[in-house]
Amino acid sequence: MKHSPNNPILLTSSLHVDEARAAIARLVEELLNESQAISDPADIEIVALDQAINRILAEDLLSPIDVPAADNSAMDGFAFDGKCLDTNTPEIALQVVGTAFAGKPYEGNLKTGECLKIMTGAVMPANCDTVIPQELTTEMTETQITFQQAQLKRGDNRRLRGEDLQTGKPAISAGRLLRPSDLGLAASLGIAALKVRRKLKVAILSSGNELRTLGESLDIGSIYDSNRYSLSGLLNRLNLEIIDCGIVRDDPSALKNAFCEAAAKADVLISSGGVSVGEADFTKQIMQELGDVGFWKIAMRPGRPMAFGILKALAGKSPARKTLFFGLPGNPVAVMVTFYQFVRSALLQLNGASHTDVPMTQAICTEAIRKKPGRTEFQRAILSRGEDGKPTVRLTGSQGAGILRSMSEANCFVILAHDQGNVAAGEWVDVALFEGLL
Repeated sequence: MKHSPNNPILLTSSLHVDEARAAIARLVEELLNESQAISDPADIEIVALDQAINRILAEDLLSPIDVPAADNSAMDGFAFDGKCLDTNTPEIALQVVGTAFAGKPYEGNLKTGECLKIMTGAVMPANCDTVIPQELTTEMTETQITFQQAQLKRGDNRRLRGEDLQTGKPAISAGRLLRPSDLGLAASLGIAALKVRRKLKVAILSSGNELRTLGESLDIGSIYDSNRYSLSGLLNRLNLEIIDCGIVRDDPSALKNAFCEAAAKADVLISSGGVSVGEADFTKQIMQELGDVGFWKIAMRPGRPMAFGILKALAGKSPARKTLFFGLPGNPVAVMVTFYQFVRSALLQLNGASHTDVPMTQAICTEAIRKKPGRTEFQRAILSRGEDGKPTVRLTGSQGAGILRSMSEANCFVILAHDQGNVAAGEWVDVALFEGLL
């Protein structure tokens, strides 16, 4: 990794959140450009449609058919030749000569002055181009309808062949993080399998002498390791392959061995703990031995210390397959905040996704929030709707980086910008939702 003014790595001052995010994106782009020099068919898989959720589409999905396949009715009503609307007659009367159902077209031809009762989705007869909705008729019997000409114009309520999709045109673009609606769209085209990017292999580990695995007893000063379970859940939301490397003690040799083993297997290594400036925090030292590191103090709360960089090619790993590294803080909330702000987008970008931004909205803050300019803050909060229908947001209480309950109760972050100061009750604030992301 080259260190330059355009690539702010190893800075002693705290980076802004946007600067850190941009530096990560640049480095991931460099990795992608390097890998494009070596074509690897193993990076693309063909999976059944029901297994494609949250996978990244590898190639444009071209429609094999026109959608709709024929002109059809957009609603229940009566189909007729719209030429009769060209007269000056204010009220139109038409004779009903038959019925067309979805999946069962009307076989005959209509004459001038005739119409056809038609259901939503039914194919339009060849000489019909307009549909009058049933509810707009002034009189309706089994054999005749009347309606006011001013209520519609020729061609209304008809869906044209190929209006949605045309044969050979992209239905879904490459790089799409496939959602349930995308699977439904593919199924509607008769497509049973999709070409997707292979799942990234992501190794996770926790470091710290105080950590215990579930099932072990707690002695004085020890805690259960929750971070690997949070990270596993976050990675499962992205449908990635997880390599759980367990807990590593605060020992340089053990940490180095764990990094080497993980990097030999994974595209990305995510560790938690060991990235601050304590005597037992060895991540920076190990990273400098094994690869290039951007060790940042990021102007944010929570999650100020975070290591980021690349592990060089190690034994058993192809030189073209460098390992991206994220050293996240040890506090449980800070782990999820930094994942949300930095790791998630990088993983999607590395996996070939075309859109990686976190969706944002705004809401009215129901309480005052104290905030000093000079850092970005991520407050855990609950988004709801007020009595007037406007979106409102309230904090979950204490915002300490170790209070995991605050994340469990929350459904969003209130994001307070770097230069922003105190927030008064009733002010609009930026909000990032958890659902679908965390």
